[in-house]
Amino acid sequence: MIYREISVQVPGSADDARLQAYILDTPHDGRSLKIEKRPLILICPGGGYERTSYREGEPTAMHFLNQGYHACVLRYSTAPVRFPVPLLEVGKAFGVIREHREEWNVDMDRIVVQGSSAGGHLAACYGAFWNEDFLLVPLGVRSEERRPRGIMLSYPVITSDPAYAHMGSFENLLGEDYEAQAEKVSIEKQVTETMPPCFIWHTMEDDTVPVENSLMLTSALRKAGIPAELHIFPEGEHGLSLASPIVERANGAGVQKECAQWASLADAWLLRLFA
Repeated sequence: MIYREISVQVPGSADDARLQAYILDTPHDGRSLKIEKRPLILICPGGGYERTSYREGEPTAMHFLNQGYHACVLRYSTAPVRFPVPLLEVGKAFGVIREHREEWNVDMDRIVVQGSSAGGHLAACYGAFWNEDFLLVPLGVRSEERRPRGIMLSYPVITSDPAYAHMGSFENLLGEDYEAQAEKVSIEKQVTETMPPCFIWHTMEDDTVPVENSLMLTSALRKAGIPAELHIFPEGEHGLSLASPIVERANGAGVQKECAQWASLADAWLLRLFA
């Protein structure tokens, strides 16, 4: 396996904005493997746009590596860096992957952006805005070079509606521009026919990012005719990541056996998406 850390800085980025690339070996010796190119999962950890979580980064990458996919964890800029810099960094990460596509044997038509919590908001933002000029022009690229095949969301921050919003995420993302930009980054209001297919999961007990965030997004996807798969588990706190003992917190929290099946459900969704 190749492991590299590559800068994804754009104007305004934090000094440590980077892509952590976990690239599986794919030998072409005529004997070892039938597969020639692999799909890639681009992972955006959560952290309220204040930090990026370890639990929602490398452990998630390890799961998808085990399924035969390349994985990259995006350590995007957080507060005091503001929107749209983190989103531009997602686009820049696509560029890094494209530059290394032959070396890494990446199937550029099968890249999925995964995100958890605030990272889910970032992934959903990318799904909504991947072909918008405000993203493409600063990067100097064409839309077809940045199109994701799908979006995979774990208990995502979606709406800026104060009734259901995780206000801390939006305050960190927008700062003094909150009033002017809040509707633009309320993703249930930005879904169009160009949004990629989505896989979403959440819990009813999430009291940090209410389940209404996922319900509102799924409703918007349905209205736009976008394929979507939604799983809601009755129990489980916010920030579960894989929900397995691999990501158990030091205080014993962070494990929910019932929710751990989301990863196998996502695996099945990916197989159908990539078929």
